[in-house]
Amino acid sequence: MSFDSRQFLANLTQAPGIYRMLDARGETLYVGKAKRLKARLASYFRGTLNAKTQAMVARIADIQVTVTRSEIEALLLEQTLIKELRPAYNILLRDDKSYPFVFVSDRHPYPALEYKRARKRHDDGRYLGPYPSSGAVRESLSLMQKIFRIRNCEDSVFAHRTRPCLQYQIQRCSAPCVGYISEADYRRDLEHAVMCLEGRSEQVTRELTEAMEAASRDLAFEDAARLRDQIQHLRQLQQRQFVDTEGGDADIFALASRPGALCISVLAVRQGRLLGARHHAPENGLDLGPEALLGDFISQYYLGQGRVIPQEVITNLALPDSDILESALSTRAERRIRLTHRVRGHRSQWLELARTNAEQQLAGQLASQTQLTRRFEALRTALNLPEAPNRLECFDISHSHGEATVASCVVFDHEGPRKSDYRRFNIEGVAAGDDYAAMRQALERRFRRLAEGEGHVPDILLVDGGKGQLNLARDILAGLELPDILLLGVAKGATRKAGLETLFLETVDRQLDLDATSPALHLIQHLRDEAHRFAITGHRTRRDKARRSSTLEGVAGVGPKRRRELLRFFGGLQGVKQASREELARVPGISATLAEAIHRALHG
Repeated sequence: MSFDSRQFLANLTQAPGIYRMLDARGETLYVGKAKRLKARLASYFRGTLNAKTQAMVARIADIQVTVTRSEIEALLLEQTLIKELRPAYNILLRDDKSYPFVFVSDRHPYPALEYKRARKRHDDGRYLGPYPSSGAVRESLSLMQKIFRIRNCEDSVFAHRTRPCLQYQIQRCSAPCVGYISEADYRRDLEHAVMCLEGRSEQVTRELTEAMEAASRDLAFEDAARLRDQIQHLRQLQQRQFVDTEGGDADIFALASRPGALCISVLAVRQGRLLGARHHAPENGLDLGPEALLGDFISQYYLGQGRVIPQEVITNLALPDSDILESALSTRAERRIRLTHRVRGHRSQWLELARTNAEQQLAGQLASQTQLTRRFEALRTALNLPEAPNRLECFDISHSHGEATVASCVVFDHEGPRKSDYRRFNIEGVAAGDDYAAMRQALERRFRRLAEGEGHVPDILLVDGGKGQLNLARDILAGLELPDILLLGVAKGATRKAGLETLFLETVDRQLDLDATSPALHLIQHLRDEAHRFAITGHRTRRDKARRSSTLEGVAGVGPKRRRELLRFFGGLQGVKQASREELARVPGISATLAEAIHRALHG
């Protein structure tokens, strides 16, 4: 019996709450929250859903709702249920490993800095962290042992030593096990190590400097030399830190996505010090937009996993209902939490680093051999080929209202993008904005050489465009007697959204229908997007060079160095044009005579 959505919605409240969608077996398909339950659930039964959501709605046998007092309460309950029920269509954060910590005992007279995978409630001591990875913990511990000579042995080994071990011989331990250092001095060194791990290395450096000067005044030169070495090591450590800022605790989230793949990178910053990054690739069960996906991920990351929430959460996207999520995080942490995507200064550097990490990780996912093999095999099946194609080429055109037109050719093989075979073509002699003429010129230049025996023949040629570009490419290949290359036209859909492309195989009458989740379509989209990126990069370079330099290049005596100085001095070509002769003469390397020549050239 199908689910009667009309009857269900007729008596549904507009209050905030959560809803559970169940299938015929009573299994939970999806858990969601809503500011107004009736309005949110009614949206699932309209005809404007994507394919994945339609597939889920078709399986609904029942919907259970729980009314809450506020949307914040609904968000907290939603994450509790997601963690408990793990529904098939929700964003599931599968990385359940607890973050590592550094532990310092309060019970031992000579505590070690210990690696701990999870925080225990009844431990007598302090936990430092959490750190993003075990590698970050071990590197930090190694540095502290080298600088402050803190022991790293087990308590059972410490209790039975009768002479110093090798760590003492290589100056990595002060040998407290045999009484070579007093308890007070060891505690002082331990406290300095803890302060460094907390990001207060500058304060430690100042204290050590004062102690060194005091030891020198007291003629304790060996102690002064040891303190000097510690200070030098700390300075080197401070120089090695990538982020040297005013302090602050923050987690930075950046989402990068391409057809068929996504990555969310999380950078952890504590006391202004970057501790490292983790990368996640959650399943996007409902094909959510990037903003909604990132919002759901962050909700589960903190509210569903019980992680420690820093004072600031920074994202590279504006999240929907960010004020609700911010209030929920503050409620869970029992203190004010700031959630923002607009940052400046050193926080913008953190965010840029997170973006770079996400893009790099995503590129690695797409370039993985398993992923590529699966996509090429899916393309072979979709095109009904006897074997998987070995070489794909895609062409695209880029210009600004006909200015600086550039065509790109990108190449993929079974190892991914083959960048050594990429080519750009500067298009000349065609009417401004005539994409057909520009595509004809690029294809003729590329495949004429191929007909003459230069280069490698592609198995499939993709052209970014509709029926006109496909017919054009077929005519060119026929004219050059290259009939064995399979043609594929990629036309953008009405909304230009990924997954809604129209594919034409060989002729405009043969349309290829691929599901939005198809690995073959993801390969085509990746190739098309790479061709677009390569074309627009070349176009911008050509356009900017023409706009910045063309009017100065014809001036005798103004070479690349002087052009660069002029543009830097006046902030661009517009500033150079507005400058008087006297102002031009103020530029380093520009004489009064040359300034007169420049002014005359710019103003006729």
